[in-house]
Amino acid sequence: MSNFTLVDPTGWDCDLQSVYSAYMGYFQLHGIAWYERSWSVFFESFEEFLTFSWPSITVTDTWTGRAHIVVRMSSVGAFLKMLKTRFGETLPIVENILRITPFETSQRHLRTISDYATYKKVFSTLPAVVLAAQKVHVRNGEPKAIRELWASRDKTFLALDFEWSERNSASCIEWGYAAVRCGHLDTAGAWPPDPEPNYRRGHYIVAEYADKVHNKHKPSFPWAYAFGDSQLVPKAKLPQMIQAIVSSLISPDSETIPNTLVLVSHGATGDVRRLEEMKIKLPHNLLILDTMAFERQLYSTGQRGAMQEPSGKPREQGSNLALTGMLQSLGVDTQRVLHNAGNAAFMCLLGLQLLLDPDTKVPTPRAPNGLPAMMRGPSRSPSMPPAIASSRRWA
Repeated sequence: MSNFTLVDPTGWDCDLQSVYSAYMGYFQLHGIAWYERSWSVFFESFEEFLTFSWPSITVTDTWTGRAHIVVRMSSVGAFLKMLKTRFGETLPIVENILRITPFETSQRHLRTISDYATYKKVFSTLPAVVLAAQKVHVRNGEPKAIRELWASRDKTFLALDFEWSERNSASCIEWGYAAVRCGHLDTAGAWPPDPEPNYRRGHYIVAEYADKVHNKHKPSFPWAYAFGDSQLVPKAKLPQMIQAIVSSLISPDSETIPNTLVLVSHGATGDVRRLEEMKIKLPHNLLILDTMAFERQLYSTGQRGAMQEPSGKPREQGSNLALTGMLQSLGVDTQRVLHNAGNAAFMCLLGLQLLLDPDTKVPTPRAPNGLPAMMRGPSRSPSMPPAIASSRRWA
């Protein structure tokens, strides 16, 4: 068994197959009769080229997201040195080798490829490499990756939120969700989604805590769901109900292709941890989209324009917006109780769609208990940057 060696991907930037292709192109361009040279055996086929034994790793390109089997330029130099030593002829380093910038920063598995069977085996792992990188791109909120997800029109975006008891952090008192099945809507000719009729949503109050457990530090409003009717569910049945809803939206697990389901949350780490604590089964190929990270990336890359803190100072680079602040910056009048799991889930999904498609129609929900309805605020003047709320999660 060969030793398992890990290497830093920095400097591994030459696509292995393109090295061979580049030299074949060089020979053609300069009219070199390579087949008459003593070293021609290494260029008779890609299989023969691999017999040099190439130390290789697999990475994805930072910009394109495509996976590659790559070698270091020093390995190309070692190959040319071997030709000169053994055959007494010098070949230059050609310019048209495909050079990529590795997205991965963690150490990678080093393999030595010396035959086509090994190359084929490593090549078969590239879809899994792409999936692993895509999960990181989406989780980090990278705009290009998330826009591509939305533009594919074949994903289901599921936003969710929990409310937990302040006195007992293990007690869930509410759960809400909102989902948009893009593939279904696109097939039905209903694109882009209209949130009011097209979002599947629900709000559940744990029966044992209804009207008995009240948060005081951050008051919750379980009966203020504005997008439908709340339902009571027994505490013991809540995980089963959540699992059933998730299962109704997912595609099979896979090591090579992303799941149809994309989990959406504003500050996703906490919600994912809660799902794990409740032993909700999630597929390994699930993509997790954090709207807080997505909005932050958009702002940091200049795609949201100038913004101000409530104090009037310019917003700092790298700062996070609470869900309220993000919605306000999108021109949504947030006179709605967000400390309600159903409302928060619905507005998180709506906020994502507004970031992707500013022309999205903002629904006018019902106003429970006399609370004012939510509306799209007036268009902001480009000369007046939107003020933002603090970075507390559900401010």
